[in-house]
Amino acid sequence: MKAVVMNGIGDVDVLALTDLPDPVPGPGQVLVQISVAGINFMDIGVRRGMAWNELPNPKILGVEGAGRVLALGAGVEGFSIGQRVAWVYAPGSYAQKIAIAASSLVPIPDGIDDKTAASVMMQGLTASHFATDFYATQPGDIAFVHAAAGGLGLLLTQIIKLRGGRVIGRVSSADKVAAARAAGADHVIVDAEGKFVEEAKSLSGGEGVHVVFDGSGPSTFQGSMDVLRRSGTFCWYGPVLGGPGPLDIMSLPKSIKLGYAVFSDHIHTPELLRARSKRLFDWIAEGKLRVHIGGEYPLAEAARAHAEMASRSTVGKLLLRMP
Repeated sequence: MKAVVMNGIGDVDVLALTDLPDPVPGPGQVLVQISVAGINFMDIGVRRGMAWNELPNPKILGVEGAGRVLALGAGVEGFSIGQRVAWVYAPGSYAQKIAIAASSLVPIPDGIDDKTAASVMMQGLTASHFATDFYATQPGDIAFVHAAAGGLGLLLTQIIKLRGGRVIGRVSSADKVAAARAAGADHVIVDAEGKFVEEAKSLSGGEGVHVVFDGSGPSTFQGSMDVLRRSGTFCWYGPVLGGPGPLDIMSLPKSIKLGYAVFSDHIHTPELLRARSKRLFDWIAEGKLRVHIGGEYPLAEAARAHAEMASRSTVGKLLLRMP
């Protein structure tokens, strides 16, 4: 099978398309023919040596995708040959085939195509966690969403709006405003330098926002604290760009609540994974949640996809197509 591996830690030049033996499903595993794989900032973090260092190189990148069941390992129940499935957090998804634990799979409904399913497994479940669990958005709440035109930001904005909230989105360039507004953002601030606080506070009536969702790295950390109202909630995520450094908890202002949100806490059992995924698929089928696919790349061009994602020039979800 064809697969993209990283041969070492570094820039995109460590990625290589190679031929590998087909995987064989072990007990409790399913062999899947992958049709499309999701590209995530996590993959860039792995390539840069921020995770998976316990796995030897070369190793196959990617954790998210969709495809069709080819074979069942011993003891697998609830899936059948030819069934379409999707997954997240299954290492080795930049490949034509994967042997994956059956407990990590969710069935794809007939009305949802593979590209759409793969697009919401990481970012959709993450957005669901942020807006319904980590911070249970209430009608009238004002949320500040960084990177509002990214794949996660577009889904997060829509889920906040579904729950009756208002969204102030931040984008890095004017050409991303339309996408953020199409997702339902009530206001969009164009800012690439972290100078968003005064405008956001003005848009929130001078009091600040109820919640801020920030995965933009340490450069925006102070601004995100400043834009909160009293007792506001700070949802920090995204380790790839680094953290804010040590914090003195007694220096936190305005009785704010600060937390590091990890979507796996939202889906810590197979039952929750399938229930949360089904809710996303239902919203899509009902027309309440729209997926914006901003780029599709052949598997052989994974390095180009990484470079374009890292440049912050892309809008929406990026996908790899299998040959």
